[in-house]
Amino acid sequence: MTGAVKRIWPVLAVVVLAGCGIQPSAVTGAGEAPTGVAAGPTLYFVGPDGGLRPDQRRTGGLGTVPEAMSLLLTGPGAASGLRTEIAPVSMTRVGVAYGRGVIRLHVPLTADDVTALGTDQLVCTALGVHVQSGGSQSTKVQVRFTQPAPDSDRRRSCPLME
Repeated sequence: MTGAVKRIWPVLAVVVLAGCGIQPSAVTGAGEAPTGVAAGPTLYFVGPDGGLRPDQRRTGGLGTVPEAMSLLLTGPGAASGLRTEIAPVSMTRVGVAYGRGVIRLHVPLTADDVTALGTDQLVCTALGVHVQSGGSQSTKVQVRFTQPAPDSDRRRSCPLME
């Protein structure tokens, strides 16, 4: 060994044995996951031209799929110029179950209470909140009514998000 290597060897040994001086710590929580930067959920109603139109409700935060469904079932409000294809209901609570690649909505309606466009309102609102909160865009929605409908197992996409 040369003289320089002989002098560096003890210094290197001390550094390796001493480590970096940082002590291990316990795992700490980071709090709740972010729910997006939206001022509120986007609900889908029917515009004057008969097509679906987004309508953001300013609630102070994105919220959840069940909360958005409750807002959707309360209707668009007279001043908005929008309408709904979902019959009025007294109970606006919607059950939501999540499966692999699917959101199941249990709505307080019969299939006769909703037109095909009304079903799209439900599907688009659920998927909009789901995707905006970090969910997969490939997720589908099943709409389950209080009385079984022939296509209640059908997995649907939002026509505006395809």
